[in-house]
Amino acid sequence: MKRFTTLAFLTLALLSCQKQEGLPPEVTSLLEKTRQAYAPDKRVALFDISAEQEGGKVVLNGESNLPEALRSLEESLQAAGFTTVNRIKLLPDPLLDGKTFGVVQLSACNIRSEPRHSAELSTQSTLGAPLRVLKESEGWFLVQTPDGYLGWLDPGGFMSMTEAEFRQWQQAEKVVFLPGQGFSLDAPTLQAQPVSDLLAGNILQYLGSEKGFSKLQYPDGRTAYVPNEAVMNYKMWLASSKPNAERIIETAFDFMGRPYLWGGTSGKGVDCSGFTKTVFYLNGLLLPRDASQQVHVGIPVETDTTLAGLQPGDLLFFGRKATGEQPEKITHVAIYLGDGKIIHASGRVQVESLKRGAPDFTEYRLKSLVCARRMLQAPEQNGILPLSKVPLYQEM
Repeated sequence: MKRFTTLAFLTLALLSCQKQEGLPPEVTSLLEKTRQAYAPDKRVALFDISAEQEGGKVVLNGESNLPEALRSLEESLQAAGFTTVNRIKLLPDPLLDGKTFGVVQLSACNIRSEPRHSAELSTQSTLGAPLRVLKESEGWFLVQTPDGYLGWLDPGGFMSMTEAEFRQWQQAEKVVFLPGQGFSLDAPTLQAQPVSDLLAGNILQYLGSEKGFSKLQYPDGRTAYVPNEAVMNYKMWLASSKPNAERIIETAFDFMGRPYLWGGTSGKGVDCSGFTKTVFYLNGLLLPRDASQQVHVGIPVETDTTLAGLQPGDLLFFGRKATGEQPEKITHVAIYLGDGKIIHASGRVQVESLKRGAPDFTEYRLKSLVCARRMLQAPEQNGILPLSKVPLYQEM
């Protein structure tokens, strides 16, 4: 039996190698060309596709959430004269039984790089944020946040929904929690038992007012109360969000001293780009997740060591400038305050200076300054959408 198993294994391995051998270079080229066209950034697009030769045909395997990319790949291969067999799993997975949407039900949920609690924290999403759900693995769910970021979330972090349930939640009246931090209560009195903690920007369904308290409902159906003055109607909040430098800086200072947290995008802790992203979110604008993504939106600003071309509210990007041997690499981002000062998440949210001679001057940051982008000048025309126009937030 052992000998038979070994022979069988060797036979299967040989067949597998035979399938991979002789794959025409044009197939590999078209596969990579499609990947670069539709999914150049794997953080926000899933295109895990491979090809093999089998019986004179090109067999496509893997999974993706990009139907237009798969269609383009097949058409390109067929136009090049190849007969294709499509074995790709298109996500969302049918095994989800239609529950392909979700809404975050914690003040901040942790989204990880792999489906386990010990995996790296990739990002966070906050209460009321809508999600797309792509598949399940070992009790974890691959989700996509409104900024397109992909990661794994445990079922305690969100309420899964069908499209009909999600649309119903979207259309319900909602409010936004305004204080930096707080609690919801199980009765309309300050002496009541907490239901959960809350953070600025959390979104809940509004059920009415009782004794000076707003009655709220979580995505999973829990109800709770907060003082009326602690919340604002969601649509009114959006309408009042007129982001300018003064508001951005005021919001940024609300985070002073908050701890640095790799992957953090909430009041519980932020990394550098999570800080800038959260500040802009609280002013009604959606930035991309990472610094290396944020550097591609907004308007480029002339930057040198004099900092003369900068304006308060600009984002400054740090890392390594491009050379003949190495491409540019962005590793950090900060908000410019004016007069050479920046506010950023580094150890904690703090203010430092890029001006030599200032008591809080940081030589390292000045030397690693790469470029700057102006985010508040015609943001929608330069890749920064208001929340009301972000697909998952629309109709809310």
